[in-house]
Order: sequence, then C-alpha cells, then structure tokens
Amino acid sequence: MDPVSLAKPRGRVIVAIALAAVLVALGAFSLGRITGAGEGTPSTTSAAAGFARDMQVHHDQGVELAMLIRDRTDDPDLRQLAYDIATAQSNQSGQMYGWLAQWNLPQAAAEPSMTWMSRPSLDGATDHHGNAGTTHDPGAAMPGLATTAQMNELRAATGPAAEKLFLELMIAHHKGAIEMGDAVLTRTTVGVVTDFATGMILAQESEIGYMEELLAARE
Repeated sequence: MDPVSLAKPRGRVIVAIALAAVLVALGAFSLGRITGAGEGTPSTTSAAAGFARDMQVHHDQGVELAMLIRDRTDDPDLRQLAYDIATAQSNQSGQMYGWLAQWNLPQAAAEPSMTWMSRPSLDGATDHHGNAGTTHDPGAAMPGLATTAQMNELRAATGPAAEKLFLELMIAHHKGAIEMGDAVLTRTTVGVVTDFATGMILAQESEIGYMEELLAARE
C-alpha cells in the first residue's frame, strides 16, 4: 500500500483519538457540574442512570476485545488502535461510575438491563442523526454486544484470522454503542450525559470508518 493510501485511514484514527481525548477531558470537567440549573438529580429509573449502568457494561467488553487483539497481532496500527480503544473506554467507564456515585444512585439496577431504552423519548427530541430515537426490549442483549461464542472464537484465534474477527466484532460493537448513545439523547436533558453521548458517537463513527478500511485490506 502506498503512502498516499495510508494517509486517509491514519488521519481518521488521529481524529478519533483527539475526539476521545476531548471527551475524557469534558467528562472530568463535567463531574463538577453533574446537573445543571433546572435539571435536577436523575432518578434511578431514568434514562441517564440506565445509560450510565449499561454503557459501563458495554465499554467493559470493548476493553476486553481490545486487549485480546493486542495479544494476538503484530500489526502496529491495529495494536495502537486497540490500545486507544481500551484506554478511552476504560476512562469513560470510570466517568459513568462517577456519575452514579455523584447522584447517590446504586451501581446496579433493580430492573432488567436496557429498560431505560424501552421508555418513550422526550417530546420533540431527536438524536445526533436527527432521528426520533430507537427502542429496545428490557433484558435483551445490548446492541452490538459480542456473544459468549464470539468472544471464545476470538480468544482461540491468532494472526490474520484474529485481526479480521476483531475488526468485525468491534465495528458491530461501536455501532451498538452509537445506537445507545442516540437513544439516550432522545430521553434525557442532563448535560453531562448528552455531552458525553455526543462526543462518544463522533469518536466511534470515526473509528468505524478506520476499522472498515483495515478490514477491507484483509478481505
């Protein structure tokens, strides 16, 4: 592959890393303003709280996927991407844990996961893509979450086969996170959550574009 063809995907991942860094900094700053004037503290059954709990679980698997591929590839670009994903999503999980602590809410929900996404959107609300939002059945698998069988397949894979499987799983994983981010944007006005979801969507969309090019090169 010539240097010109490499420039575009590398540029994309640099943008994604920069967006993730801004998101981390924004989240750290926002801990001092968990709720804004008139927002009030989210309830334990709110979309804000449900998103914080479920996205932690989602991100934790993202970190695991990233660390698995770092042990199974010698490709420097893929190893760097995996490191960036693991670092960003680990930091973001910590932020969401901090929100719940600041709100004096339990880390575990008393209702099935994803219940928050089954509730109606706010009147007139649209997501980052201008849509009214999507719904999800309570207790159903989170969007984009890899199955136990898929995780085991990645653990057993090596070399190019592991690289291809990781990219397929992480692209789906990112798309699922974007779906959850879009859903919370239509269900809450809590500033720290909407800022976080918007930044996460932008970063992960950039990473998806980069991963799609890495995957195409392996087809």
